[in-house]
Amino acid sequence: MLKFFGASNIKLFVEKVLDDMNEDLCGKSILDVPAGSGYTSAILKKYGAHVYAYDLFPEFFNLEGLECKKIDLSYKLPIDDNSMDMIICQEGIEHLPNPLLLFQEFNRVLKKDGTLILTTPNISHLRAKISYLLSESDFYKRMPPNELDAVWHSSDNRVYFGHIFLIGIQKIRVLSSITGFKIKKIHNVKASVGSLFFSFLYPILIFSNIYAYLKNTFKNDDILLSDKKRVYGEIVRLNLHPSVLFGKHLLLELKKTDSNELTSRKSQEGII
Repeated sequence: MLKFFGASNIKLFVEKVLDDMNEDLCGKSILDVPAGSGYTSAILKKYGAHVYAYDLFPEFFNLEGLECKKIDLSYKLPIDDNSMDMIICQEGIEHLPNPLLLFQEFNRVLKKDGTLILTTPNISHLRAKISYLLSESDFYKRMPPNELDAVWHSSDNRVYFGHIFLIGIQKIRVLSSITGFKIKKIHNVKASVGSLFFSFLYPILIFSNIYAYLKNTFKNDDILLSDKKRVYGEIVRLNLHPSVLFGKHLLLELKKTDSNELTSRKSQEGII
């Protein structure tokens, strides 16, 4: 269930997920990126994992006995193919102009059936949807993304983008699908009180999603009916998921699959 009281720091919820996985972490190669101060790396190290920590600002990493190397997630990762059992990416994807490349790189470095734990501020919850409708802002207390608040410069002229590239659950789903990932689980996080206020909209959401599902399922005859039911069904379930509609963050557990939808589709159509 969503948590209604207490701290909302997403690292605490990631810690709970890792605690539940603790018996499976020992001896595993795990990439922690961006690693931040090293809070999550310390948990992984405690459970016996081989931790590889990377961050754009490694100088803020503070965990004795483990080196954090510099990395820029906007480019190809300096990590070998099929070398990691798990990747943990907390609050990083929303800062990147090319999330497709990030998913492709994560798939490349993960071993078969590897796990990706991904977190990002939730712009798919109800309060964020209303805020975007009113002012094209992600949250009601903020201005829309702009060059004053969302482009940060470090002392050595490094550029770090703020929340210009926030990403919702549906874009994450399709990027996952075309790069060889499957959303396995949406973990519970702290509830957004503002989103709970708009819970009266839930019946409207159910009706609109069912209507869109039916309308799209019975058109586009060139697409297999089984594919339409599967894909559109996933979309509707995500749109109506309580943790998506009411959670402050998205905390997703994704699994690397054997193939990706884009390659499979091109193969079926004789393109490759």
